[in-house]
Amino acid sequence: MTPNTHYALVSTEAFAALGAPNLVYVRPIKAAEILADAPLGATDDFDLPPEQTLYAVCRADGARLAVMVDRDTAIAAALAHELAPVSVH
Repeated sequence: MTPNTHYALVSTEAFAALGAPNLVYVRPIKAAEILADAPLGATDDFDLPPEQTLYAVCRADGARLAVMVDRDTAIAAALAHELAPVSVH
C-alpha cells in the first residue's frame, strides 16, 4: 500500500446493490447471539445452549435471513431460494 492510496467508503445499502442482489453469505454464529436478539419469551420452547454454533444466512448488508443448525443446511436453504451463498470465516 502506498501513502497515496485512497479508499472509498461504501454504504451497506450500496454494497448490497452491487450487481449481486442474490448473493448471500453463510457464517457461523453462536446461539447466544440469536437468543439475545429474540423477543422475550420467544425462545422458551427451545433447548438451545448459548455456546452452540449455528450458521446464519445473511444478505450483503448483514441482515440475517435464516439460521440453520449446520453449514450444509444453510447453503442448501440459500440455493433452494435461488440465492448464491458464499462462506465467511
